[in-house]
Amino acid sequence: MSDPDLTSPVNPIPPVVLALFIVILGVEVTVSLGAHGLAGGPTAVGWRLDALQRYAFSGEIFDWMVQTRRFPPEHLLRLVSYPFVHANFTQALFAGVMLLALGKFVGERLGGLRALAIFVLSAIAAAVVFAVITDSPAPLIGAFPPVYGLIGAFTYMLWVHLGRTGERQLQAFRLIGLLMALQLLFGVLFGGDITWIADIAGFVAGFALCAAFVPGGWQRLIGYMRRD
Repeated sequence: MSDPDLTSPVNPIPPVVLALFIVILGVEVTVSLGAHGLAGGPTAVGWRLDALQRYAFSGEIFDWMVQTRRFPPEHLLRLVSYPFVHANFTQALFAGVMLLALGKFVGERLGGLRALAIFVLSAIAAAVVFAVITDSPAPLIGAFPPVYGLIGAFTYMLWVHLGRTGERQLQAFRLIGLLMALQLLFGVLFGGDITWIADIAGFVAGFALCAAFVPGGWQRLIGYMRRD
């Protein structure tokens, strides 16, 4: 793993990250065009609702699977499909831009497959934690939980870099602190929901996965915790 400041910002985006971005924006553009009657004919108006019903993650369905010990593939799919369904174009665009920025950073240092693993596993972890902690009947949608997983990986790498240079490692958590503060502010001003729980779970999962993927990462993290 290279230090965070050694890679040129003009390097190409890892293909797997670009592919995720294309799928996210492609799905959103398709349902948006359908909603405005520009594609798919009269039935296309309901494409977004149909996508929500088929691919959004539902805590209630997850609870039902756990209680009955029945795991239909179409419901297991929701654990990894919900990041590709958004409420509107703005949400998808913001998530996509963050994915490109954080995915580029993580993919360049850990490789595309590990970046993809962090995205997918963070999405799963975020959904499971959301279902276990909350009783919300609202579906979980959007790419922000796995993007927060990439933020967690970025934070871990910055944390390691600051430790090597003798700087305060807590500075690595400024980005997640700022994002959570902004979420709190928007929640106060415009009303919010509890999906921030999934975002935090994604962040923690990404941080832990990055430590697992980096040689000696777990030992470094455990040693730091014991020292403090």
